[in-house]
Amino acid sequence: MAEFVELPNRLAILPFRNKVLLPGAIIRIRCTSQTSVKLVEQELWQREEKGLIGILPVRDAAEIASVGPTLSPGVGTDSGERSSKIQVASSDSHKMDRKSQQEAIHWHRRGVAARALHLSRGVEKPSGRVTYIVVLEGLCRFSVQELNTRGTYYTARISPLDTTKLEIEQAEQDPEFIALSRQFKATAMELISILEQKQKTGGRTKVLLETVPVHKLADIFVASFEISFEEQLSMLDSVDLKTRLSKATDLVDRHLQSIRVAEKITQKVEGQLSKSQKEFLLRQQMRAIKEELGDNDDDDDDVAALERKMQSAGMPPNIWKHALRELRRLKKMQPQQPGYNSSRVYLELLADLPWQNVSEEQELDLRAAKERLDSDHYGLIKVKQRIIEYLAVRKLKPDARGPVLCFVGPPGVGKTSLASSIAAALGRKFIRISLGGVKDEADIRGHRRTYIGSMPGRLIEGLKRVAVSNPVMLLDEIDKTGSDVRGDPASALLEVLDPEQNKTFNDHYLNVPFDLSKVVFVATANRAQPIPPPLLDRMEVIELPGYTPEEKLRIAMRHLIPRVLDQHGLSSEFLQIPEAMVKHVIRRYTREAGVRNLERNLAALARAAAVRVAEQDHSVSINKDIHHLASSPIIDGGFVEGAEVEMEVIPIGVNKNDISNAFKVTSPLVVDEAMLEKVLGPPRFDDGETAERVATPGVSVGLVWTAFGGEVQFVEATTMVGKGELHLTGQLGDVIKESAQIALTWVRARAADLKLASASETNLLESRDVHIHFPAGAVPKDGPSAGVTLVTSLVSLFSQKRVRADTAMTGEMTLRGLVLPVGGIKDKVLAAHRYGLKRVILPERNLKDLVEVPSAVLDSLEILLAKRMEDVLEQAFEGGCPWRQHSKL
Repeated sequence: MAEFVELPNRLAILPFRNKVLLPGAIIRIRCTSQTSVKLVEQELWQREEKGLIGILPVRDAAEIASVGPTLSPGVGTDSGERSSKIQVASSDSHKMDRKSQQEAIHWHRRGVAARALHLSRGVEKPSGRVTYIVVLEGLCRFSVQELNTRGTYYTARISPLDTTKLEIEQAEQDPEFIALSRQFKATAMELISILEQKQKTGGRTKVLLETVPVHKLADIFVASFEISFEEQLSMLDSVDLKTRLSKATDLVDRHLQSIRVAEKITQKVEGQLSKSQKEFLLRQQMRAIKEELGDNDDDDDDVAALERKMQSAGMPPNIWKHALRELRRLKKMQPQQPGYNSSRVYLELLADLPWQNVSEEQELDLRAAKERLDSDHYGLIKVKQRIIEYLAVRKLKPDARGPVLCFVGPPGVGKTSLASSIAAALGRKFIRISLGGVKDEADIRGHRRTYIGSMPGRLIEGLKRVAVSNPVMLLDEIDKTGSDVRGDPASALLEVLDPEQNKTFNDHYLNVPFDLSKVVFVATANRAQPIPPPLLDRMEVIELPGYTPEEKLRIAMRHLIPRVLDQHGLSSEFLQIPEAMVKHVIRRYTREAGVRNLERNLAALARAAAVRVAEQDHSVSINKDIHHLASSPIIDGGFVEGAEVEMEVIPIGVNKNDISNAFKVTSPLVVDEAMLEKVLGPPRFDDGETAERVATPGVSVGLVWTAFGGEVQFVEATTMVGKGELHLTGQLGDVIKESAQIALTWVRARAADLKLASASETNLLESRDVHIHFPAGAVPKDGPSAGVTLVTSLVSLFSQKRVRADTAMTGEMTLRGLVLPVGGIKDKVLAAHRYGLKRVILPERNLKDLVEVPSAVLDSLEILLAKRMEDVLEQAFEGGCPWRQHSKL
């Protein structure tokens, strides 16, 4: 800290709104506007350690009362400067918005010269706005003689106000000044001693009293207190040393008295407590504070406040009667009794539940709802039409008990977002309750209050959070609930989803009926099979199939890419992903029913672009030795409250001292195949995989359904020397093992008719075994729909003829060769389309299921219908079945 500073005749002025910087004080500010950034660059950044600026307090013109004189206008004399009026429109005051920048402000006549202890600058991303962080130290007071503007900021002609060495030496001989100095140091020493006892700090602050002149100590101590703006201005205007010391002594003494009052309250509380009451220390302190303030109003008591809250909750009469009985019981209990807290938590739950609170539904606009569904979800025509029908009924009869919609489909197809769109269309609050992995009935009905740590069920807890009794409640993953010794959550949901029963839903913890009939329930599931039939009967199942590649492309271009760019702080100016590359990612990197993996791959590309953009960021700082700032406990290293200066972006010139836009790129990054392989790795899927797999006789292509949508399943068969046994591998279930046995039996029975063996051969498996394998052995497989695929694979093996590489099939078969219908036709056909297959063999009785398949997919596939197994063999081999003319079937 410099003793005496020689000030220039003119200083650049940085205004502080409702804040004063005193000599010896240190403050940190953040400058972001054009005015302040320009001032810092020209007056501090370019001049480095020689730079000085003036800090001048300002106040709004609306504040009539002022402390100290206000600035009078002057006439500019410097070149390039113009005169300022008394009331000027400032764009550089602390936290001034655009409206307040137009309002007039009053400038204080006196300010403090300051120097920069630390200065750093950087660029905010992604806007590219330049900002400065400056640590300023107040040096000495000055008086403004004339205020002018230079460019975008203010300058002032000043005169120093600090006392000279001669004046200080004369004051030190004055008996009155000596007495004031002793009184100030004694009060300050007492304050420091109390703070050291409370905070267990060392004696570093006492060194200040011995080494720093007393007139500077006054400013330093006052700057560390939280005092009003008027008091700060009064201290700033105290040029006379005696006046300054007198005011500082009063402020230090006032701070000391507040600490003594706090200690008195603490001692009074501790004296009233016995050993058995130590755990209620905080409560007794609050009572002592009220006594000190003379506030003994019982209305502020917690129990009284709880009672008022219960009265305003709008409980039904029978529940209010129950709550009052519980409240009277609580009032008779002592806080230290074991059941006090549980009883109070229970009453708080009763008070927080939305017994009468409902969301005011806006008038349903079906056109707007349809537009929102179309903007949020691409495709899903049938699903969106069903939702519009649901909303139309709600519009005509708001109190109608509509069905519980259950969206069933693979992951990533938009089930949860559809439920959110329903809530938005209805104008209701939305809450999601995940049921995946829930095995305890208490998660639905709640725990009984007799248990320690009991709590209400998820439904009641969710209603408490949303604070309305008619939200849209999503029961997510309803097919993944389990059951064990703790109960069956699916059975507990029967009451929840039954409109005749949920009017009086009884939560075990709540122990009073609660009306759930106003709640709109929506459920989601990946499969309908695991849902118990009674629960499934209470819901209307709406199936959401997977997306076609064309639909995925449109979803990626409309929704995924803009969302991914926004999540990574990018825009199309930084990263561009052409449609051709999106198609390449869909075809070669993702084969799924939904779009989650597609979004992950797009996010990987965005992260790669973000690295390129972020590497251009830089931050420059002046290295200053400011270790002594941390040596005093009076000075806080953080931002001083009210010291942030809000500014606007400044135009940056081109010179060695300016910062260019750190995020300006010469051209956007356009994704190509080379970047895809570099970021995503080599392609995971090959379009020629099917042709390669079926190049050998004994391999056929089947279609299966999984919880993640349809999939293509290869079936491989081979023979070897053995005893006529059948070997099955691939982690197969019992049903598919039986299908394999049926297929082999049928082929052996028709071997002669199909020319697979001569008439003299009685046993097709004589001296050889058959091994059938389903690849991807780590994935469990089961179901009857692989029957025709198994027969085709065995016929190809024994005839040594290859199955067509562009053909896939599905269907169950009987021992007599009939082809039976199977489920999941839509997902299976979409899977064949994703894998690039051209022909699909389906059971004839599944013709009706093709109505749900998009027309664009049907146009690209040849659908072949089969009634008997011979029809399948006729279409599965190139040129038809060559042995059919010899068959007796």
